Order: sequence, then C-alpha cells, then structure tokens
Amino acid sequence: MHAFPRLSRRSLLALAATAPLGIPEAAAGTVVGGSRLARDGVQTTVTAGLPKKLTARAWLLADHDSGEVLAAYRAHRRLAPASTLKMLFADTLLGRFERTERYRVTDADLATIPSGSSLAGLRPGVTYTVEQLWQGVFLRSGNDAVHVLALMNGGVAKTVAEMRAKAADLQALDTHVVSPDGYDHTGQFSTAYDLTLFARHGLEDAGFRAYCATKAADFPAGGRRTFRIENTDRLLSGTYGVTPYQGMIGVKNGYTSHAGNTFTGAATRDGRTLLVTVLHPDSGHNAVYEETAALLDWGFGKGSSAGPVGVLADPLSEGGAKVTPHPGPQAAKPHKDSGDGWGVTAAAAVTLLTAGVYAVRRRRSKGARGTERPATTDPHP
Repeated sequence: MHAFPRLSRRSLLALAATAPLGIPEAAAGTVVGGSRLARDGVQTTVTAGLPKKLTARAWLLADHDSGEVLAAYRAHRRLAPASTLKMLFADTLLGRFERTERYRVTDADLATIPSGSSLAGLRPGVTYTVEQLWQGVFLRSGNDAVHVLALMNGGVAKTVAEMRAKAADLQALDTHVVSPDGYDHTGQFSTAYDLTLFARHGLEDAGFRAYCATKAADFPAGGRRTFRIENTDRLLSGTYGVTPYQGMIGVKNGYTSHAGNTFTGAATRDGRTLLVTVLHPDSGHNAVYEETAALLDWGFGKGSSAGPVGVLADPLSEGGAKVTPHPGPQAAKPHKDSGDGWGVTAAAAVTLLTAGVYAVRRRRSKGARGTERPATTDPHP
C-alpha cells in the first residue's frame, strides 16, 4: 500500500478529469507530471485569452507554490537547453562553498572553455570570491565562472556526474547532462518540464534567489580595478528594447545556434508566483521574452482560474513519489545522434487511485534564482 499525500479538492477534481477512469495510468503510458503533458497541442483547462501567436517549440506555465501546471505545449519534448542548464548546475553546487571563500584563477583553469562561450571575464592571476564567481554565472552566464567552480568541485567530469544525479533526484528524467555550462554537445538535452523543475527547486534557496534577482554588480578586473557586469535576463534588466516585467524575480536565459533562445522565468504578483519556460521561438532575440511575458500575463489574469493539467514532481529526497519509467509518447530529441542510452524515457510520475485519479504530493513553499551562448553565441545575451 502507498500512502498518498493530499491534493486540494480543486486539484483532485481537475486531475481526475485528465485521467481515463478505470484505465490503469501506467498502461496508458503517462509521463512525469501527468498524461496530458505528453500530448501534442496546447494543454489547458482555460483557453480564453491564451496567447495565440506563440512560436516556441515547447513551453510550460506552472504555479510555483502548488506545483500545478496551468498550461503547456510539448512539455516533455527534448531540446537543447543552452544556458538554462546552469540552473541545474547551481542546484547541484550552490551550497558547496562559502561565499567568502577565495580562489586564484590560473591559465590552465581557463584553457578548456569552449570557443565562442559567453564569459564573465575571469582573468588568470586574479583572485575571486565564490560569491563573485556565482555572480559571473548568474549575471553574465559565464562559462569561465562555471568551469572554475567545477574545478573547485573536483573537476568537470565529477560535476557532470553530480548534476545527472541531481536531475534524477528532482525527477527530471528527460534531462541528459554532458557539459555543466549548457554549451551545445551531442546528447545534451532537457525539456520545458525539467527546466521548470530546476527553477522551482533553485528558488527555494535564498542564495539562488538573490543571485537571480541581481541586476548588476562590480566585478574584479585585477588589482583594485573593477568593471560592471549586468544581468542578461532582459525581463529583469530591461535591456535591448525589452520592458522589465512587473514582479520579475529571475531566472535564467540562454542561447546557442543549435538551441536557439531559451528562457525560464519567475514572477510574483499579489502574493502568487508563476514559473514559465519557453524554448526556441521561431525568430528574434526578444521573442523568447515576449512570449514569456505573454504567458505570465495570461497566468496572472484569465489563467488564474485554470485547473491543473499536470503537476511538477517533488524531489525524491524531499519525499516525492518515485517515478517508475514507462515508455510513453516522447518528443523528438534535439538531433538524431543525441541519444546515448543515459536519458530515461519520460514515465508515470504519479500513482493511480482506484477510480483512475492519481495523487501527487503538494509541495511546501519555502522561500528563493543566469544564461549562456555557445556554438555561435548570442551577441546580445
């Protein structure tokens, strides 16, 4: 017998409507978060006012506190994540070092950073605090800062292994990490669903939340000199023609020539926090922000009455119900050679009750939040 945590009556009724009564969910091939998240087409219970010109290849909108997915499109489609993967890097390593710990960067530390990477501007011979390195990660999406932190952690290979383990704990079963910085690599992919899991988990940490919300900082340039770095999240900073979004608190943007523009954001209005992930809109550096803002506007407006079409899974380490992988509808991988046997096909994340209603543990709200641009990097991050 399993002990089923309680859902609100509203959530239970809505989820009941999404599950075929009398049909075992596992046999139906449902995925992490609920069967509707594997379907093609937009999934929502309220279509009124939903943006009609969304061009992203995948997107998802969810309530941060309850974990309810309010609307989604191809939530489990595997795509290249670009620097949004740095959220998982932060989820994995943020608590490893004291903010005041200092590290002197060497030429060797910077030798293996992929050409074309976005950089915070680390210089050999300069000593940085851990706090400054994380500012480089979050504000400038610096692959140099990521690699130095990974080396401090015992190396890139060890860090990748730990990120994979963290993704498994968060039940992000459609994410495969090859590089900690999000740079394009064969076999590296994630989904709108998984990236939203990373953001939700990260925002529970006060340090993560503070870094994400930082608009600008002074960064060491050697000696007593500093230079200014600004957050490349345009909905936060209001740069390159993007209007700052009211209530924006983070989280992470990214760009590569293969991934296109990617973004996961979070905003709070009237005490409610929404999470949104938008992956690879058709055109324009600002499209990812425009489509994010449109989804947030809907979520805070007409979408506020939407019932859940799925849920964000809880981490196994926090009592989340363990997913039993089961083949179900799966979206295309980012490129044909991306499957290397590590990634697990999305699977049933919830257990059915006898009437065909599955229950998912509601998450307790706790409390806290960078980018990248490789293979051809975004000149306007």
